[in-house]
Amino acid sequence: MELSIIHIAFILITLIATLAPGFIAARKIKSADDYSVGGRKSGVGLVAGSIIGTIVGGAATVGTAQLGFKLGLTAWWFTLGSGIALIVMAIFYAMPLRKSGLTTVSEFLVTNYGKKAGYLASLSSSFGIFFSVVASTLTGLHLIADIFHLNLYVAGALLVCITASFVFFGGLSGGGMAGILKIVLIFSSIAVGGVLAYSGMGGLSGMAATFDPYPWFSLFGRGTQDGLFSLVCMIVGVISTQSYAQAVFSAKDTKTAAVGCVAAALVVIPVGLPSVMIGMFMHAHHPNINPIMALPQYLLTYLPEWLGGIGVGALLISSIGSLGGLSLGIATLIARDVVKNIWKDMDSKQALWVNRILVLVAMFVAMVFVFFHLDSSVLDFNYLSMSLRASGIFMPLTFCIFFNNRIKPLWGLLSIGCGIFTACFWPYLIPIKINSLFPALAVNFIFLVIGLMIGKKE
Repeated sequence: MELSIIHIAFILITLIATLAPGFIAARKIKSADDYSVGGRKSGVGLVAGSIIGTIVGGAATVGTAQLGFKLGLTAWWFTLGSGIALIVMAIFYAMPLRKSGLTTVSEFLVTNYGKKAGYLASLSSSFGIFFSVVASTLTGLHLIADIFHLNLYVAGALLVCITASFVFFGGLSGGGMAGILKIVLIFSSIAVGGVLAYSGMGGLSGMAATFDPYPWFSLFGRGTQDGLFSLVCMIVGVISTQSYAQAVFSAKDTKTAAVGCVAAALVVIPVGLPSVMIGMFMHAHHPNINPIMALPQYLLTYLPEWLGGIGVGALLISSIGSLGGLSLGIATLIARDVVKNIWKDMDSKQALWVNRILVLVAMFVAMVFVFFHLDSSVLDFNYLSMSLRASGIFMPLTFCIFFNNRIKPLWGLLSIGCGIFTACFWPYLIPIKINSLFPALAVNFIFLVIGLMIGKKE
């Protein structure tokens, strides 16, 4: 892929336009709450933008096109499942979470199950989110290195610097404003590319002549169990994720929190389809390319130069925004649930800088991990991430919502701890071929039901 002057100009314009909100937001940030939850003043647009800015990242665009290149429609599960999860979140979870006035999911669990449960939940969530950070880092690294023909180490350093400027100063508010602009850029480029790719393959009749019905036109192209796992994984994973809950906590009121989730869902659900179309187009016309580069190569080859530049800029921002938002989620969990309990006299300004430093640490550790897994699948890391974070949070959080303060803390703690253990070690302990997420959720449920039946002593 060779970049023209027009490509480079519009990539730079796109990057500057979407990075600017972070610097603007930085001027208003005076405390850790301003940084982590936008001072709890976010409207519907900013709540939705914060969610979109994180969830529509490398997996929703480059990763979806990568799997679309390999298997077709089954790649849509990531954004389809994410959208369904956000609707479920809006109906059942958004209002109770925002009404609590807390900052992390772990703090919410502590209200029912005690501090030890909070530590375990923070561990599960941080460990799970880390693999989503890895997925976004993997996407961004390949994009920068391959498009600009840079050494991987130089590309990695550049990615961390750009992401730091995106979220380090502006926090959640900067990411939210950029998320709104980012989705406009994605729809104006990748959506156009998807329509052109569909037309270029001759529509449905042309695609039917090129691709077999299975797996290319099936949501279950990797098998029924895998498809169901993808759906369940996205629903429980999104609801369990600090980064999305953080946007809910930032809302100015409970109604805004719920409506923001629905607005984000309506945008997220269709985003994956153009990427699937482009992945299939590139498989039909360029079957020997690296699948992870299917989407950027299409944008630079088949779109007008100015629009291709905007599209590639939007892809970079997608990876950067997701990487920054997820790193912010990890930083907030560790700062609020670990550091704050150790450094008890930490003031507001110190807490703000602890958050910022932890964002950089999360990105750096993810970058080191990626260099040992350069050829991995982006979506596989994301599904692993969703599974790990849900195994210790989803069921305990759900019982907090529906059976508030009715379960003895011991049983909540056992549910979280044993769920995490099951998710990590099921493949090594039980020779039954089933994804460890399902037995982990079952273990969560059993302990919580026992705790509910016994009841909580006054």
